[in-house]
Amino acid sequence: MADQRPIRSFRVALVQMCSGREVDKNIADATALIRKAAKGGADYVQTPEMTILMELDRARLLAAARPEDGNAALAHFQALARELAIWLHIGSMPVLLANDKLANRSFLLSPEGQIAARYDKIHMFDVDLGGGESYKESANYQPGRHAVIADLPWGPIGLTICYDLRFPQLYRALARAGAKFLAVPAAFTRPTGMAHWHTLVRARAIESQAFVFAAAQGGMHENGRETYGHSLVVSPWGEILCEGDVHPTVTFADVELQLLEDVRRRVPSLQHDRAFDVVHAGKQTLSKVPS
Repeated sequence: MADQRPIRSFRVALVQMCSGREVDKNIADATALIRKAAKGGADYVQTPEMTILMELDRARLLAAARPEDGNAALAHFQALARELAIWLHIGSMPVLLANDKLANRSFLLSPEGQIAARYDKIHMFDVDLGGGESYKESANYQPGRHAVIADLPWGPIGLTICYDLRFPQLYRALARAGAKFLAVPAAFTRPTGMAHWHTLVRARAIESQAFVFAAAQGGMHENGRETYGHSLVVSPWGEILCEGDVHPTVTFADVELQLLEDVRRRVPSLQHDRAFDVVHAGKQTLSKVPS
């Protein structure tokens, strides 16, 4: 008779990369690290944002990107997930859309190699960091419109990407919709990463009472962008369970589901949201915030 006992833990691996401008090389680099993760016993493997291409130049980007249908990179990773019998989460890749725009899209692949879920990044990184460093993601990418939760064997996971991390309402909504795990594949710049990365990842874990899995890009890229690295797995209590440095690597963490249950029982804040009005003293109501 099959063992019907509930699964109480699983192993997560985060693949940290320094992706460049050559898609084939990036795929090969990612594949080697994913194989290393599987050899290390990982059940769920996540790669960073823009796994197969880090490119800012619009012409180069459009020339290298492909639609989802018939996408050779996606097919390669589907076959790899099937071969290794793992849940493989490709943090994101540029996907060419019909309107000469792109989607910054993540793919969650099952051990059978099927697309279990896809998510298009909602929040666009349009910023001026000073010192000549600025980004306008919306010039090339079309923002997503839907938050996404997918079922893993160990519970539901909420899918997000990088800059989404700065919008706590997204994570609260995912947690209240049932997510026990939150994915944040990222390519944080070095300045923003040094200032905010650890704080934001830990905050999302604490306030959502969920495990956060955040594979990151790290190092100096061919396009001149420098990313922060420091891939993280953080517990619902805010503890860092594993952390990468700034170089391509694989980091592992064993996720104990009992910890999540204990945290949510001790501080049941997800059950305590209330609707309220935001008012400016002496003036009219500014907005209503639903529970």
